[in-house]
Amino acid sequence: MTQKQTDDGHRNKRVLEILEETYPNATTQLEHRNPFQLLVATMLSAQTTDKQVNKVTPELFRRFPDAKALALAHIDEIEDIIKTCGFYKTKARNIKEACRIITEKYNGEVPDSLDELTCLPGVGRKTANVVLSNAFGADAIAVDTHVFRVSNRLGLAKAKDVRETEEQLMENIPRDKWSRAHHWLIHHGRRVCKARRPKCHECPLSGLCRFEERGQTPPL
Repeated sequence: MTQKQTDDGHRNKRVLEILEETYPNATTQLEHRNPFQLLVATMLSAQTTDKQVNKVTPELFRRFPDAKALALAHIDEIEDIIKTCGFYKTKARNIKEACRIITEKYNGEVPDSLDELTCLPGVGRKTANVVLSNAFGADAIAVDTHVFRVSNRLGLAKAKDVRETEEQLMENIPRDKWSRAHHWLIHHGRRVCKARRPKCHECPLSGLCRFEERGQTPPL
């Protein structure tokens, strides 16, 4: 191992320690009671805030409490409930079809493997990893826009896309911290390391950040 690799390892360890100290109770903000509800909520959350998703899911799950009910629902009914979420027509189609597959192929139970989940329409690696981590307790890192941005700014990854970022995070973060680190990075991205105007002046990771080192800190 080179000296640079050793130094990077120490830096990454300290970054993770500070994130854990700063966001000890970080978890998903999508309200759910079971894997089915989390899957649907995560599918709805694409290009939509968790807060907005949480506004529509209570009515959606009241009327359609399981995969079979959603699979049999009229598409117009689903669209009407979720219309305040972005791309609601596409999401309604994907949710209905995914629920049909879950009902027919998995006896109404959400599958608990990455390969099976990502075969469902509208379910990519991010959504699948969110479900695996939060609903099934698996070690997984879901890379959304916050995780992609923050991890590359901090130097936990140096990647051009989300898949490469996921692979590098899996290498640079201990496996038993994958799921928690995912939430730490999301919370940090929402509260401090914002896309356009990150609050570098109040960041607990100031001095460890690659973004800051590159002189990209915006003016206060």
